[in-house]
Amino acid sequence: MAQDIAWDLYRTFLGVLSEGSLSGAARALGITQPTAGRHVAELEKTLGLALFTRAPSGLVPTEAALALRGHAEAMHSTAAALRRAAESQGEGVNGTVRISASEVVSVEVLPPIVAALREAHPALRVELVATNRVQDLLRQEADIAVRMTQPRQDVLVARRVGDIAVGLHAHPEYLARHGTPKSLAELAQHALIGFDHETAFIRSARKLLPGLSREAFSLRSDNDVAQLALIRAGAGIGLCQVALGRRAPALVRLLPRQVTFKLETWITMHRDLRHSPRCRVTFDALAEGLRRHVAAG
Repeated sequence: MAQDIAWDLYRTFLGVLSEGSLSGAARALGITQPTAGRHVAELEKTLGLALFTRAPSGLVPTEAALALRGHAEAMHSTAAALRRAAESQGEGVNGTVRISASEVVSVEVLPPIVAALREAHPALRVELVATNRVQDLLRQEADIAVRMTQPRQDVLVARRVGDIAVGLHAHPEYLARHGTPKSLAELAQHALIGFDHETAFIRSARKLLPGLSREAFSLRSDNDVAQLALIRAGAGIGLCQVALGRRAPALVRLLPRQVTFKLETWITMHRDLRHSPRCRVTFDALAEGLRRHVAAG
């Protein structure tokens, strides 16, 4: 096996894994399909492994390809982090900072914080990753992350900003049509909005709401933003951050004494980035903005 393998080969390999075909990878990467094919063939020859098999639906990864995927993704994250660090060299706050947060926080909470940050530092570029998957800061998938659990790794710098309150909410028009539940038992008579696949949060929430199960939901989505949109549209009753429920269109909080969840919220980044101007000002701006959001709940 050759000592060094060009990064372009791994990049194309990841593109084919993601897109499922040479043509899809070529379009995504801005290269030609023959080039993508040559990259995959060269990587297979160098590694001495078959990485894909052909099927009617496209290229199917082999076990070897799936085993290599995590390592190639780590390389991709490192290459992107290297580029961000290089772009930020020079005087002042500049370059690109990559922020990871949950879907709801990214869509509903962070935009005004990011807008104010950019006004203060116009040379700063922001990549906002809206995902409920916890991105790995150790693998540099993001520079800064907003998390709902306390980070345990010693190499991470973390700041607790408080607890985000979550409760049951509904639109006034839904309640006007269907009535307002006065007890947990009455919730069974209503259209409930919830998850399609169970998560760790749902398992913990079940301690307060024993009847919380997939079968109990009339409207199901694993996308938190979609759930919030359904609540705001008057489709039913669902869980929502209290601070978001107070925004227009204002929602009605239901059974606050019986149903209250607290999402412990942290801002965290790798300690190697704590002296980076772009990361430091972003970290502080997120912490301050999220403190205001927590206080509004």
